[in-house]
Amino acid sequence: MRLQDKKVMAIVDEEFEDLELWYPIMRLQEEGATVHLVGAEKGKTYIGKYGVPATTDLAFKDIKSENYDGILVPGGWAPDKLRRYSEVLQFVKEMDHDKKPIGQICHAGWVLISAKVLNGRRVTSTPGIRDDMENAGAKWLDEAVVVDGHIISSRRPPDLPPYAKAFADALAD
Repeated sequence: MRLQDKKVMAIVDEEFEDLELWYPIMRLQEEGATVHLVGAEKGKTYIGKYGVPATTDLAFKDIKSENYDGILVPGGWAPDKLRRYSEVLQFVKEMDHDKKPIGQICHAGWVLISAKVLNGRRVTSTPGIRDDMENAGAKWLDEAVVVDGHIISSRRPPDLPPYAKAFADALAD
């Protein structure tokens, strides 16, 4: 239970990649972390790409990043929606400034691009947004997990075990 005193926000919107949201959440909960699902509306049920629901605990407007130890950004098509919320971009910028773990997988890199925190960073993502990541100033690597300080990135669902472990390890430090 090494994460017993840790609190993480997992941000969500419609068409999140089901496994990329739930696998890391369950992994963190197994180690004792509290994970809040956060979206544009509190109590709203968002549906993943494959039909798995996720009901938010809180709305973006109801939270402050200073009250959290890390943030998880799932992939799927949700990141293209999430990057349009000023609150989400502010959470990512503040977590980056405070060097708190930021987990991003697959298309979630779009959120970090819009938050303008990738310049000079080593990351990975789905190959489909490699150009976007590089155009934002990142060095893109084709690896299951890339850890660059407090930014933990991964490519796709088959990489979830090492990604979730790397995020949990960063959170524990």
